Amino acid sequence: MGGRALTGEEAVGSPLAIERTNTVLYCARWSETVAFYRSVIGLDVAFENDWFVELRLTSSSFLSIADASRATIGAVNGQGVTLTWQVEDLSAVRTLLESKGVAATPTRRRWNSDVLYCQDPEGHRIEFWSDQI
Repeated sequence: MGGRALTGEEAVGSPLAIERTNTVLYCARWSETVAFYRSVIGLDVAFENDWFVELRLTSSSFLSIADASRATIGAVNGQGVTLTWQVEDLSAVRTLLESKGVAATPTRRRWNSDVLYCQDPEGHRIEFWSDQI
Protein backbone atom coordinates (compact mmCIF):
# COMPACT_ATOMS: atom_id res chain seq x y z
CA MET A 1 0.00 0.00 0.00
CA GLY A 2 2.60 2.52 -1.04
CA GLY A 3 1.91 5.86 -2.54
CA ARG A 4 1.69 9.43 -1.51
CA ALA A 5 -1.02 11.78 -0.36
CA LEU A 6 -2.78 13.85 -3.00
CA THR A 7 -2.05 17.55 -3.05
CA GLY A 8 -5.00 19.95 -2.96
CA GLU A 9 -4.83 20.49 -6.71
CA GLU A 10 -4.63 16.74 -7.43
CA ALA A 11 -7.58 15.98 -5.13
CA VAL A 12 -9.95 18.27 -7.06
CA GLY A 13 -12.05 16.07 -9.31
CA SER A 14 -10.81 12.86 -7.70
CA PRO A 15 -12.98 10.56 -5.58
CA LEU A 16 -11.22 12.10 -2.53
CA ALA A 17 -12.22 15.69 -3.29
CA ILE A 18 -13.57 16.51 0.18
CA GLU A 19 -16.42 19.00 0.03
CA ARG A 20 -17.43 19.19 3.70
CA THR A 21 -15.82 18.38 7.04
CA ASN A 22 -17.37 17.53 10.38
CA THR A 23 -15.52 16.75 13.60
CA VAL A 24 -17.60 14.87 16.17
CA LEU A 25 -16.82 15.11 19.89
CA TYR A 26 -18.42 12.38 22.03
CA CYS A 27 -19.04 13.93 25.43
CA ALA A 28 -20.04 12.77 28.92
CA ARG A 29 -20.77 16.41 29.84
CA TRP A 30 -22.94 16.85 26.76
CA SER A 31 -25.30 19.63 27.86
CA GLU A 32 -22.49 21.77 29.27
CA THR A 33 -20.34 21.25 26.20
CA VAL A 34 -23.16 22.14 23.80
CA ALA A 35 -23.89 25.28 25.84
CA PHE A 36 -20.19 26.24 25.75
CA TYR A 37 -19.93 26.10 21.96
CA ARG A 38 -23.28 27.82 21.45
CA SER A 39 -23.13 30.52 24.14
CA VAL A 40 -19.42 31.12 24.77
CA ILE A 41 -17.90 30.44 21.35
CA GLY A 42 -21.06 31.62 19.56
CA LEU A 43 -21.44 28.90 16.95
CA ASP A 44 -24.72 28.60 15.07
CA VAL A 45 -26.68 25.35 15.10
CA ALA A 46 -26.95 23.63 11.72
CA PHE A 47 -28.78 20.54 13.06
CA GLU A 48 -29.86 19.24 16.44
CA ASN A 49 -31.86 16.50 18.08
CA ASP A 50 -32.05 15.27 21.67
CA TRP A 51 -28.50 13.80 21.75
CA PHE A 52 -26.55 15.34 18.85
CA VAL A 53 -25.88 18.97 17.88
CA GLU A 54 -24.08 20.04 14.71
CA LEU A 55 -22.56 23.53 14.85
CA ARG A 56 -21.37 25.56 11.86
CA LEU A 57 -17.72 26.67 11.87
CA THR A 58 -17.61 27.80 8.22
CA SER A 59 -19.79 27.19 5.18
CA SER A 60 -18.29 23.71 4.75
CA SER A 61 -16.85 22.89 8.18
CA PHE A 62 -18.83 21.73 11.21
CA LEU A 63 -18.29 20.66 14.81
CA SER A 64 -20.72 18.17 16.30
CA ILE A 65 -21.28 17.36 19.96
CA ALA A 66 -22.72 13.90 20.63
CA ASP A 67 -24.02 12.60 23.97
CA ALA A 68 -21.67 9.69 24.62
CA SER A 69 -24.24 7.99 26.84
CA ARG A 70 -26.49 7.62 23.78
CA ALA A 71 -23.83 6.87 21.17
CA THR A 72 -21.84 3.78 20.21
CA ILE A 73 -18.55 5.61 20.86
CA GLY A 74 -17.49 6.63 24.36
CA ALA A 75 -16.19 9.97 25.58
CA VAL A 76 -12.42 10.46 25.71
CA ASN A 77 -12.59 13.16 28.40
CA GLY A 78 -10.64 15.56 26.21
CA GLN A 79 -7.62 13.27 25.92
CA GLY A 80 -5.84 13.36 22.59
CA VAL A 81 -8.07 16.01 21.00
CA THR A 82 -7.09 19.54 20.04
CA LEU A 83 -9.34 21.74 17.94
CA THR A 84 -7.22 24.36 16.21
CA TRP A 85 -8.85 27.40 14.65
CA GLN A 86 -7.23 30.29 12.82
CA VAL A 87 -8.83 33.60 13.77
CA GLU A 88 -8.31 37.13 12.50
CA ASP A 89 -8.03 38.86 15.89
CA LEU A 90 -6.51 36.84 18.72
CA SER A 91 -6.86 39.73 21.14
CA ALA A 92 -10.62 39.84 20.50
CA VAL A 93 -10.82 36.10 21.17
CA ARG A 94 -9.05 36.57 24.51
CA THR A 95 -11.45 39.40 25.42
CA LEU A 96 -14.46 37.23 24.52
CA LEU A 97 -13.20 34.25 26.52
CA GLU A 98 -12.40 36.39 29.56
CA SER A 99 -15.80 38.09 29.42
CA LYS A 100 -17.44 34.65 29.53
CA GLY A 101 -15.26 33.45 32.43
CA VAL A 102 -13.19 31.02 30.37
CA ALA A 103 -9.56 30.60 31.42
CA ALA A 104 -7.06 30.96 28.59
CA THR A 105 -3.31 30.53 28.48
CA PRO A 106 -1.03 33.48 27.90
CA THR A 107 -0.51 34.21 24.21
CA ARG A 108 2.69 32.68 22.93
CA ARG A 109 4.53 32.31 19.64
CA ARG A 110 4.40 28.82 18.05
CA TRP A 111 4.70 27.62 14.48
CA ASN A 112 5.35 31.24 13.37
CA SER A 113 1.96 32.33 14.73
CA ASP A 114 0.56 33.75 17.95
CA VAL A 115 -1.53 31.17 19.83
CA LEU A 116 -3.62 30.82 22.96
CA TYR A 117 -5.41 27.81 24.41
CA CYS A 118 -8.51 27.10 26.43
CA GLN A 119 -10.56 24.00 27.21
CA ASP A 120 -14.22 23.17 26.75
CA PRO A 121 -16.21 21.64 29.66
CA GLU A 122 -15.32 18.13 28.46
CA GLY A 123 -11.59 18.94 28.55
CA HIS A 124 -10.93 19.20 24.81
CA ARG A 125 -8.15 21.68 24.13
CA ILE A 126 -8.95 24.53 21.75
CA GLU A 127 -6.10 26.37 20.07
CA PHE A 128 -6.82 29.79 18.61
CA TRP A 129 -4.08 31.13 16.38
CA SER A 130 -3.36 34.10 14.18
CA ASP A 131 -0.60 35.25 11.89
CA GLN A 132 -1.52 38.85 12.73
CA ILE A 133 0.80 40.45 15.27
